[in-house]
Amino acid sequence: MKTLPVAVQVYSVREDAEKDFAGTMKKIKEIGYEGVELAGLYGKKPSEIKAAIEDAGLVAVSAHVPFQELVADMEGTIAQYVEIGVKYIAIPYLMEEDRPGTPKFEGNVKLFEEIGKACKAHGIQTLYHNHDFEFIKMPDGRYALDYIYDTIPADLLQTELDTCWVKVAGEDPAAYIRKYSGRSPVVHLKDFHKEGQPANMYELIGTEVKKEESHGTFDGPILEASVEAGAQWVVVEQDQSNGRTPMEAITLSRQYLKEQGW
Repeated sequence: MKTLPVAVQVYSVREDAEKDFAGTMKKIKEIGYEGVELAGLYGKKPSEIKAAIEDAGLVAVSAHVPFQELVADMEGTIAQYVEIGVKYIAIPYLMEEDRPGTPKFEGNVKLFEEIGKACKAHGIQTLYHNHDFEFIKMPDGRYALDYIYDTIPADLLQTELDTCWVKVAGEDPAAYIRKYSGRSPVVHLKDFHKEGQPANMYELIGTEVKKEESHGTFDGPILEASVEAGAQWVVVEQDQSNGRTPMEAITLSRQYLKEQGW
């Protein structure tokens, strides 16, 4: 099977990055990652962020940029990431008042399109990173996530499917990636744990492994679907490290992918 380059979402090691961004980038490279997806600039200038990533030998693939920041100063915010050199900007999360099912949602979808146009003008592709709350049904029966992608042209908004959240919402991650073939340049791989969910995270995606080996929603069908759908990168994200240090957690994730030949 063809493989894709693997990046890590810097949010996974946010405390390390806050203390020593340049040193953290070097550690990420040593672990075996080829790129990073940013989640904040830690009070640093874009030029400093760019230099630290390049000095470590990494690629600045993408950035999660808060919706509120983009709306408040679209051009100024995008300009920072143009300077860093990212290829993608992802809308990462919606506050409760902005989500599907609220009065603001329809207007927000129009704002997503405006963000997409502004990014495109600067050579950056806009992505939308889902959670599970986009899987509520619209009046016509479509999921809100599909409504977003049906409403906004693909050249202005592409997917960053978070495979774990797709599964939590009750859908098949591999099938969802294939559904958006040609529109899924970046795919998120993530552990997930909450009360009432199995400690073995592979159970969430239908892959049985021994508990002590469980680490990540990185099963074969998801990886195969990512390749088939035309993805350019997969991104590892760990919200919680479940008793390990964040750096240990992302190391285990990378080791697991290497065992799969990635």
